[in-house]
Amino acid sequence: MKENDEEMKWTTLSTECLISRPWLSVRRDKVRLPDGRVNNEYYVLHYPDWINVIAETRDGMLIMEKQYRYALGVVSQEICAGVMEEGETPLEAAQRELQEETGFTGGQWEELMTLSPNSSTNDNLCHCFLARGVEKTTGQHLDPTEDLRVVLRSREEVFAMLTEGHIVQAMMAAPLWKYFFKYPVG
Repeated sequence: MKENDEEMKWTTLSTECLISRPWLSVRRDKVRLPDGRVNNEYYVLHYPDWINVIAETRDGMLIMEKQYRYALGVVSQEICAGVMEEGETPLEAAQRELQEETGFTGGQWEELMTLSPNSSTNDNLCHCFLARGVEKTTGQHLDPTEDLRVVLRSREEVFAMLTEGHIVQAMMAAPLWKYFFKYPVG
């Protein structure tokens, strides 16, 4: 941190846990800003870290997942994503999620970026990977609450979806933009 950044930190005066579940905890903090003002209700959402994977098959198709997103009320096409389990590295979680959700494994892996889903309220990170040259080696092994379909799309199709605003989930759009910057279409 820079010297003057330290003086911008807030002070936590009290914390109250409102919800505590395996995949989400919510707390209400009372905080004092550097100028002395007090905010009695600052909410922080704690999630485990997340991963997502842009997966490219040996023949250059991108693996997309089609699923209903209840909060927005839409059917969405997204890249593979999931939650890191305790004790996993981001890469291990990404490889596990790709295999479970799509049945694809192998390939060459690289970490594209690490993002904060919402640094204002969330305290977790999202680790974004690229897997090139993956192959279908098994069937899906979905969690009981998952309902998704695997769809293979050309790079051109996914780029068009991105540029036309059909991919609105920020944790999906950001790594896709970086991917297409590094590996342009055409």
